[in-house]
Amino acid sequence: MDRELQDYYEDRFSTMSSKGWKDLIEDVQAMYDATNQISSTDNFEGFHKRKGQLDILQWILSLKQVSEQTYEELLNADNT
Repeated sequence: MDRELQDYYEDRFSTMSSKGWKDLIEDVQAMYDATNQISSTDNFEGFHKRKGQLDILQWILSLKQVSEQTYEELLNADNT
């Protein structure tokens, strides 16, 4: 893995270990839980809008895990 890519992941992990990140994830989880209610959607357009919102919120919620997995895969590729 080149140094620029390694720095990218190290900076990301530094951000994700901060209290601010943990607070953000709590807020995003609350937004996800509140938005994940199909019963409050009254039409097809609203359903698709809500689905898009949930996709973005889920991406944020999974960003740390996906970043960690990708970083491990890159490290393993360098060691083989």
